[in-house]
Amino acid sequence: MSALANRRFLKMNGLGNEITVLDLRGTPLRVSAVEARAIAADPCSHFDQLMVLHDPVTPGTDASMRIYNTDGSESGACGNGTRCVAWAMVADPVMRRPSAKGLVLETKAGLLPVERVSETVFTVDMGSPGLAWTDIPLRDPQSDTRAIDIDTRMADAPELTKPSAVSMGNPHIIFWVKDATAYDLPRIGRVFEHDAMFPEKANISLAQIISPDHILLRVWERGAGLTRACGSAACATLVAASRKGLTGRKATLSLPGGDLLIEWRESDGHVLMTGPTEFEHEGVFSPALFAGAA
Repeated sequence: MSALANRRFLKMNGLGNEITVLDLRGTPLRVSAVEARAIAADPCSHFDQLMVLHDPVTPGTDASMRIYNTDGSESGACGNGTRCVAWAMVADPVMRRPSAKGLVLETKAGLLPVERVSETVFTVDMGSPGLAWTDIPLRDPQSDTRAIDIDTRMADAPELTKPSAVSMGNPHIIFWVKDATAYDLPRIGRVFEHDAMFPEKANISLAQIISPDHILLRVWERGAGLTRACGSAACATLVAASRKGLTGRKATLSLPGGDLLIEWRESDGHVLMTGPTEFEHEGVFSPALFAGAA
């Protein structure tokens, strides 16, 4: 039987981005890819991202996190999930830990400071974006990641211009379009997520500039598919838009699930993401869920 059987979890969302939070602090347990896929397959615990908390590794942090996609692969960052974890650590009666004004959470992408803005709204410092082609990473050298050299032609589809590329701890490709709703994003996402240019696959976004401080965004997440919101994609898009002179360094990003306020701070180059969280329910994993997933 899986050691995760009968473990408590929280089901939450950040702008409709489905998040399951699992607290494994104080245990040596780890989640396998097979177990992550089993959790995602259960309607009660289904997720776009599974946020798993472990004991802190770096002194001064509150927890380390591993982030899983629905296909069992791991992600380096998830802004919406990080806000949900922060809510759980300050508001859930079981997970809550005494803390100062803010939290510092550790991921593969680095340390993420989080501050509570209101009861359900949090600001996450997502760190500095990666802008060099090696940071993202891309297969081929690129002189300018504001518009990377990649074949964007698709049969029987509206023409796409050369996309921007940014890393927010995970790789993001942003196509600039006049109408983000006029494209078949699932088709585009499936094609470009697995393009050979992206050795670690890529998150694919369609971005429409509404005004210098407002962007409409739709996102296909690698390993998860079409999503109602993606915090790291919103951050990457604001950075890319600012670099191209399409917006300033602060804007509202409107996704199908709602709005995020993103700022690319000039003083240190860090990207700040502010948005809401929503608690849905708690539960425990049924032992039957992991049959054959030991």
